[in-house]
Amino acid sequence: MSEFYRPPQLKDLDLSLGKRVRLHRLLYEHGPGNGKLLILPIDQGVEHGPLNFFPNPDSKYPVFQYELAKRGGYSAIALHYGLAAKYLRDYAGDIPLILKINGKTNIPSDDEALSTLTATVEDAVRLGADAVGYTLFTGSPRQDEDILQLMEVRSECDRYGMPLIVWSYPRGSAINAKGGRDSFYAVDYAARLAEELGADIVKVNFPKLNPESDVNCPKPYNSLKVDEVEAFKQVVESAGRTLVLVSGGSKIGDEDLLNKVRMSFTAGATGLIFGRNMWQRPLDEALALTEKVKQIIAES
Repeated sequence: MSEFYRPPQLKDLDLSLGKRVRLHRLLYEHGPGNGKLLILPIDQGVEHGPLNFFPNPDSKYPVFQYELAKRGGYSAIALHYGLAAKYLRDYAGDIPLILKINGKTNIPSDDEALSTLTATVEDAVRLGADAVGYTLFTGSPRQDEDILQLMEVRSECDRYGMPLIVWSYPRGSAINAKGGRDSFYAVDYAARLAEELGADIVKVNFPKLNPESDVNCPKPYNSLKVDEVEAFKQVVESAGRTLVLVSGGSKIGDEDLLNKVRMSFTAGATGLIFGRNMWQRPLDEALALTEKVKQIIAES
C-alpha cells in the first residue's frame, strides 16, 4: 500500500457534526457494526417496475423488505419517498432510513440516462433519514445536467448535515463503446468521480474482467493484467476518502454471492448494498443468507 493512502474510517473524515452522528448510527449502532455496512435497497420498483417481484410474490409488499431489514439486523433500508412516507412509521427507530431522492424507469434506453429528482434533502430530514441516496450516471451524454443536479443536492446535504451516498453507475453510449458499464475502467472512473464531486459514500458494481470487451477500454486498462480483487482494490483506492459500498446487482447463486462478499472486504470495501439477492426469496431463506453474509463481514 502506498504511503499516501490508507483506508478511510469515520474518525479520520472531516465531516460536520450532523453527518458524523448519522454515519455513526449506520456504521456502529445498527447492522454488523464495527464500521461496516449492510444495506437493503428496495428502489427496484422505480428502476425496473414490478417485474423483479415475480420470483418471490411476497416481495411486492414493502412490509416484506422492512421485516427482512428489521429481523436481519441491517444497517439501513434504502427506498424512495412513497415507501418511506407510507410504511416507515411502524419501523421508526428499528431500522435507519436512506432516502433515495432521484430515479427513473428503465422503459427508455440508457443511451442518454438521467435520473431526475423524486424528493429533497429536506424531505429526508423530515422523515428522519440518516442519509440520502443519489444516482449519478457516469459518462452519460446528459452528465452536464446530472452533475449540476448533484451539486445542488450536495449543497443541501452540507446545509442539513445529511450524509450523501452516490450510486455511481457508468451508463450511456460512450461507456458502451469503451468497454462497457461494468468494466474495470468504467467502475474505477465512477468511484473517482464520486470522490471528486463530494460523495460521503459511493455505491459501485464489482468490476467484471472480460478480455473481449476490455480491449476497447482506454489505455492502460485495455492491457492491465489484474485479477478481480486487485481491480476492485484499485477502485477502493480511487474512491479515496469516500467509503465504498458494493452493489449486489442481479440475483446470482449463493456461493457466488458469498465469494463476492469475501472479495469485496478483502479489497477494502466498507459495506454491501444487496437487494434482489436477498429479497427475491422467502423470508426464512433471506434471513439465513443474511446471517452467512454477516458472518463473513465479522471475520473480515
